[in-house]
Amino acid sequence: MPTELLFRDDAYRRTTEARVLSVSDRGVELDRTIFYPQGGGQLGDNGTLTRANGSVLRIVDARKGDAPDSVWHLPEPDSPWPEVGEEVRLALDWPRRYALMRLHTALHLLSCVVVAPVTGGNIAPEKARLDFDIDLNQLDATRIERETNALIATRVATETCWISDAELEAQPELVKTMSVQPPRGAGRVRLLRIPGIDLQPCGGTHVGNIGEIGAIRVLRVRSEGKRNKRVEISLATSPGS
Repeated sequence: MPTELLFRDDAYRRTTEARVLSVSDRGVELDRTIFYPQGGGQLGDNGTLTRANGSVLRIVDARKGDAPDSVWHLPEPDSPWPEVGEEVRLALDWPRRYALMRLHTALHLLSCVVVAPVTGGNIAPEKARLDFDIDLNQLDATRIERETNALIATRVATETCWISDAELEAQPELVKTMSVQPPRGAGRVRLLRIPGIDLQPCGGTHVGNIGEIGAIRVLRVRSEGKRNKRVEISLATSPGS
């Protein structure tokens, strides 16, 4: 039985009730979840799982299972895990998730400022980065920061849409990442659209309006090999500032 991935339709949902489907050394599997599992360069979510008896388990990570839409929730070591069939309540570590959403969306904008194939990326709550197949002398940190912040200042609303596998195959230019390919085989692929700015496949969590990102800083630009030039960024403002 697949897990209902609530974050796909509402990345802002912070809590939900769920039922335990299975428990193993890999973690706890539920019938529905708000926890994004690590993937596409974005770290898995943290938070809590409250059992029917009131005890609270700290969830330290979320990982993809073998089956499509399967998510394993990893409790803190030595925690008393729930039982199959038990009703539980999930709650996200929201400040951490929101930072991931803001930085992930910022990387979409960064990929429009630095026009080159993306060879890798990573999103953590404190900082994020993209690697590009480009000459290092073409990467100017001041320009990248200025132009990315100019895009953020346009405060464009983001949109989620879906296309078929066949439609994606017919538009290979939509895929910017060389290292991570969008999943195919389910019949459709999820896209993030930032009207007038960007459109690309992405299964991660994003803010509803790019203005929520706030200003970003380029922390550093450096070479990570012949085909990997890294741009690392952080958030310069806190939520709502």
